[in-house]
Amino acid sequence: MAGQQHTDTTDAADELAARLRLLQERSGLGVRALARETGLSSSSLSRYLGGQTVAPWPAVIALCKHTRRDPRPLRPLWERAANPLPAPPKSSRQMHFPPRNDLPRDAPDFTGRADQLAAVLAAVDAHRVVALDGMAGVGKTCLAVHAAHRLAADYPDAQLYVDLHGFTEGRDPLDADSALRSLLTALDVPSEKVPREGVEQLAACWRAELARRRAVVVLDNAADAEHVRPLLPGAGPSVVLVTSRNRLVGLEEVPPVSLDVLTTEESAELLARASGDPGAGGRLDREPEAAAEVLRLCGHLPLALRLAAARLRHRPGWTVGILVERMAEGADEFDTAFAMSVRQLDRAQSRFFRLLGLLPGTSFDEYLAAALADVPPRTARAILEDLLDAHLVQQPSAGRYRMHDLVHQHARRASAHQDTPAEQQRAIGRLLDYYVHAAAAADAAMPFLSRGEAPAAGGAPAGLPPFADKNAAFAWYAAEYENLIAAFEIALATGADAHACELPRFMRAFFARRCGTTHLNFLFERSLAAAERLGDPRRRAEIHSDLGFARYNAGRMAEAHAEYRAAAELLGDDPWMLAELTLRRAYLTWDEGQVDAPLELFREAGRRYAAADCPAGAAHATAAEAWATLQLGHRDEAARLARETLAVPHTDPAWPPALTARITLGVAIAHDHPDEAAGQLHQALELARADGHKHNEAWCLNCLGVALRRMGRYDEALASHRQAFALLDELFEEHWKIHFLDSYAETCREAGLPEMALELHREALELAPKVGFRQKEALAHEGIAAVLAATDPAAAAEHRAAGEAIVRELGAGV
Repeated sequence: MAGQQHTDTTDAADELAARLRLLQERSGLGVRALARETGLSSSSLSRYLGGQTVAPWPAVIALCKHTRRDPRPLRPLWERAANPLPAPPKSSRQMHFPPRNDLPRDAPDFTGRADQLAAVLAAVDAHRVVALDGMAGVGKTCLAVHAAHRLAADYPDAQLYVDLHGFTEGRDPLDADSALRSLLTALDVPSEKVPREGVEQLAACWRAELARRRAVVVLDNAADAEHVRPLLPGAGPSVVLVTSRNRLVGLEEVPPVSLDVLTTEESAELLARASGDPGAGGRLDREPEAAAEVLRLCGHLPLALRLAAARLRHRPGWTVGILVERMAEGADEFDTAFAMSVRQLDRAQSRFFRLLGLLPGTSFDEYLAAALADVPPRTARAILEDLLDAHLVQQPSAGRYRMHDLVHQHARRASAHQDTPAEQQRAIGRLLDYYVHAAAAADAAMPFLSRGEAPAAGGAPAGLPPFADKNAAFAWYAAEYENLIAAFEIALATGADAHACELPRFMRAFFARRCGTTHLNFLFERSLAAAERLGDPRRRAEIHSDLGFARYNAGRMAEAHAEYRAAAELLGDDPWMLAELTLRRAYLTWDEGQVDAPLELFREAGRRYAAADCPAGAAHATAAEAWATLQLGHRDEAARLARETLAVPHTDPAWPPALTARITLGVAIAHDHPDEAAGQLHQALELARADGHKHNEAWCLNCLGVALRRMGRYDEALASHRQAFALLDELFEEHWKIHFLDSYAETCREAGLPEMALELHREALELAPKVGFRQKEALAHEGIAAVLAATDPAAAAEHRAAGEAIVRELGAGV
């Protein structure tokens, strides 16, 4: 049965490769030219066309798109070729995209706009993108959100909303980089698949993700055409609704729908519905002249009408004439509505509302509002409910609040007029204190190695969000992304250097996984300048070490060494920081191809963590030493170290040291204990998939291939390697292949595929010097020598000599 499955899979892979070769012939291009046109790597495309590797589905789509062919008929064939192993569980992000709905609540009193709504829906149907423009408060967002709710059933994969803050007073518009990362996070795209840098690369990733889904996206409050252009979809069914105060004339391909104020009839209907007036015989009906004056004072603007209606609804004893008197005290249609609504607040509520104007963004939760106003979260929650009733804040989702940009602007101006600069400064200080302490609490819920120290900057707020696990922490970071960055900028602008030093440190786990190393390097560079202004050696040492680790993850090895040296000079005798720096230097020297030095550094890091009473840190060091020991061929010792790591208790099954230990143990005992080995590796694979970490999933699959090869199960081993490489192709992570090429090639050689083994070793030989992995370069030479030994002894001898020379240069046996 297994043999039949392999035959079916092989036949499907061969047929798929043949179909792809036909596409290449139709294109009239060579491999390199076609790779450039489709955005694929030439070496990967070569393997797809030759049948050595099953092309990932996005690559098939790219080839079909270039040759103007429909890819859908190829899907069943691709599935047979690409899935020889059991399908991932339904929890895997690779196969399942849980629908995300970020849309604000649809207005229950939505009124009028029949012609404009029809125009929006028609434009979406014909063009998939539409731009709504009109003056502030005219109801652009309300109409866009209403239309998006109408479309949601036809676009079930995601309903997304993002405020681009094109006209928000007191803050810069949300840039394309931040907006794209926020949107990709909302789609639950694994961070490993999100490009590290470059708006063009991020926009391409966003378009590719939209093409795979039926999603509706609202891009609210765009400043101009260029602000929103990178966020527009490409091919595929997804639709986007854009709003702006300006007509986006630069988007010639996007049809506009312009909004004017409501008609008199529509305004009267909205006022009646929003105020809960019963109609015939009600207050508005009894006082038609006063009702008409309310419409005039509101300028027939939906936002102002709803604010006025809220006062009437909550004041059953008022006549419409009293409402007119209160509104007439304002200056214009905005201030009349806002000032009248604010005047109904008591002193504490009014102060709370004004301080909300100091928020760097318009989205927040009760804990941030409580810290800003220096009240308990319960009090903040109660006041927010009152502000909701007054239409001064909105609640787009449970636990999250937002302010219309005009309301936010009004609150900000009110604070400037009524609160002293000292009061405002203290409120901003509480905001920064809150974000440092909340980020520290979220960081402590992560499964990554952390000292767990309480932040030293500022005082702890009265309440913090509960972080039950890493998922809750990640969700909070994603929701607060814009505010966190804004808080960091405020800290730098206001001279709060202690906060500027600590915020990036507590954000690093999330930013490294979701926002890329480029952003992390930028944060730590500016944080280091703040630490230097403070003149605190300990802070400077911490940030030099963090910046070095960010440099290392970005592949900037020489700069990482320089930062680590700077950290070492400032560390003193802090045992935990010395342990962390030692472990980081071990990773760096191992990846550079050294052997003896990193092994000793891993051991030293373990001893230092133990001395610092940090068993989690010691486990990280032991797991890394186990993996390195396995690479050197010492399987028994690697297995012992892996079992030692697994014995360390931890609540997260996907805890990084445990995952590393399971993979190491599975490969180490594959020959002598195949059943246990397979169990460890399959468990590691399931955990990586459930955690949504694509790099770890590829690592597990590749190591499963190695273990299956050692068990003599070559067909399954090759299938596992193919799946690993298909994942890396999907992630556009060409440099990561250096970790897997030699083991895949060895499996091919032992499985009787010398030509494929030779091609893979040569690819490794080409890639290794580019990424600075000398040890892998030596292994590639040795692998080529092993393949050529029987057919070309002279060439084999040359490669063997070249490999031995690298080993001598590195100073240890490989």
